[in-house]
Amino acid sequence: MTASLYEKLGAAAAVDAAVDIFYRKVLSDDRINAFFEGVDMDKQAAKQKAFLTFAFGGPHNYTGKDMRTAHAHLVQQGLNDTHFNAVAGHLKTTLEELNVPGDLIAQVLGIAESTRNDVLGR
Repeated sequence: MTASLYEKLGAAAAVDAAVDIFYRKVLSDDRINAFFEGVDMDKQAAKQKAFLTFAFGGPHNYTGKDMRTAHAHLVQQGLNDTHFNAVAGHLKTTLEELNVPGDLIAQVLGIAESTRNDVLGR
């Protein structure tokens, strides 16, 4: 049986490390950190970890909203492609810092890109 992307990335420990580094980058980025004002970041990180685990083919424990519903209030606040690109860029540099092989980074970014229209309410 072929290993899932989740397993290839390093399973739970890798997802946990990536999400923690990713949100440090996002929260220090003035282009996008306003979207996280007033957000419980511990809860947000837990939801992100569950979602990425599911998206990468790991155990399905994600019970959050679908991408369109979860981001609708942010679209109303002006969330657009520039913001999506900034977030995707932070995801890429996070994975690079964790020495994830380029082919796996490409798979992760492909999954992220597949959510763009839903995240942006299109």
